[in-house]
Amino acid sequence: MMRAAVYHGRRDVRIEHVPTPRPRSGEVLLAVRRSGICGSDATEWAAGPKMVPLTRRHPGSGHLGPMVIGHEFVGEVVESASGFAAGDLVASGAGVSCGQCDRCREGRTNLCRGYYTLGLNAPGGLAEYVAAPAGTLRRIPDGVSLDHAGLAQPLAVGLHAARRAGVRPGDSVVVIGAGAIGSFVLAGLRHLHDAEVTVIDFAGDKLERAKRLGAARTVDAADDVVEAVRGADVVIEASGAPGQFENAVRMVTDGGRVLAVGLPKQAPTVDLFGLVLREITVESTVAHVCGEDLAPALDILAAGVLGRELLDSVIGLDDLTDRGLARLAAGEVDGKVLIDPGRRS
Repeated sequence: MMRAAVYHGRRDVRIEHVPTPRPRSGEVLLAVRRSGICGSDATEWAAGPKMVPLTRRHPGSGHLGPMVIGHEFVGEVVESASGFAAGDLVASGAGVSCGQCDRCREGRTNLCRGYYTLGLNAPGGLAEYVAAPAGTLRRIPDGVSLDHAGLAQPLAVGLHAARRAGVRPGDSVVVIGAGAIGSFVLAGLRHLHDAEVTVIDFAGDKLERAKRLGAARTVDAADDVVEAVRGADVVIEASGAPGQFENAVRMVTDGGRVLAVGLPKQAPTVDLFGLVLREITVESTVAHVCGEDLAPALDILAAGVLGRELLDSVIGLDDLTDRGLARLAAGEVDGKVLIDPGRRS
């Protein structure tokens, strides 16, 4: 048996003793060392179920009912399996793809026809142990701390978004939102492209952090941000805040690109007339491509800078709700909260 955070419904996540998972063919049993929580977890806790298959069986994973959550985890291999040796420290991408469908053959494994995510659609890593497909795992480079490696999965998501943005040499790029996901996107842009990046948010610690992470310029969201950056080649909306997708469309140059990253709580009002006449390309992004993004994310974290900037705290499972999910849902966390399942309050 093991201790795990089990989702039973809205504002109902319980720390329970459940059977330790038994890995199936192609899976690896991990002793979880760190497991992050993100906006998706907070949304499930505060307003779900949305992605957790609590009342309808998930078509990809087959899961139905209460479920161990947690999709951002790193762990230690318990016993040799599928190319990994006992004691290996690995990060998981959590997204499971079939490898056979048309989307997988195109390399877009995040859009696999049978895709599911550990911790969102199948038992995940907010637990002492998790069984994860070997294909979702990458070894953690020597010298990378567990606290920093625990950021690999969300950084891979930001890296994928940076690829989807279609930035070309010499482009001016704007990122709206300097929270955790905006910071991961900024890190991805800095890793992939030689581009001038402007970051927009309210004045304070988050914008100061964006400067330290390589933003060429920051703009206070309290100002007339549209006029401040009008004519940008690429605008990435990473806040989900009301009115910001509309601002992104106003900011971008004719023939430019807008990438939607942040999930809005209310539907934006899109000026389709303007989009058509200005020939603006609108793209979106979801999750990451494990084979393309997870290992580079670990390489970025090896430098140490991003982990020091983005880590909020490390807590135990018993503190998950009060010091983790509730704070995140209330907008009180600017970085990442990690869970150490072995820690006791």
